[in-house]
Order: sequence, then structure tokens, then C-alpha cells
Amino acid sequence: MKSRILHYLITLIFSVGIYGASGLVQKEFELKQVCPQILGIPACYIIMACLLIPLIVHVFDLSYKIYFAGTGLALLIAAYGTIGNFIGFAECPKTNGGIPMCYISFLLFFILIILKWMSIRITNA
Repeated sequence: MKSRILHYLITLIFSVGIYGASGLVQKEFELKQVCPQILGIPACYIIMACLLIPLIVHVFDLSYKIYFAGTGLALLIAAYGTIGNFIGFAECPKTNGGIPMCYISFLLFFILIILKWMSIRITNA
């Protein structure tokens, strides 16, 4: 029962993340230079891939290693952006309320990693 609740909670959090990131991806696609770049690729595109791929892996119960690779990469990118935004060497896009999106991404991916870890522990117990 607990693992089923965690499964749906993880899916819901991915859905919220995809919904939130889609607006930024659309702006980047239309306007360019909205998102910071990583190796010439807009970070928001990478974050969107790190939402979609682990979601597919999660829904179809595929390798948790792929799940953690995707969410872990996104967490590292969000951590870099969060630290950079906080210290001042990077600037994250902001929500309409003025909250840097890298802060939200960091929290979202941190929660996704913790919830999946909990789900695996419960399933294997």
C-alpha cells in the first residue's frame, strides 16, 4: 500500500515539474537565450529530458539506475544553479513571483530521489 502511494506521489511530482518546466522550454524555443547554457544546450531542455526520461522509467518500472542517473544529473545542475544564483556567479530564470527556478528544481529533484529511494526500500523489505 505504501509503495503504491509513493508511486502515485512520484508520478504527480513529475507531472508538476513537467508542467512548470514546459513554459520555460517554450520561451527558450521561441525567444532563445532565456535559459543558461550547458555545453551549448539550454539547461531547461536538459532539465525537461531529466523529467521525461525518469518519468517513463518510473511508470514502466524500468531500471532504477536510469531513474537515478536522470534525476541525479538534474539535481547536480540545479545545485550548481542554486549555489551560483545565491553567490552571484550565475542567474536562474525566475517565476512570476520572483523565485529562482533553480531553487524549485533543486527541491523537486531532491524530493524525487528521496521518494524513489523510499519506494525501493519498501518494495525490497
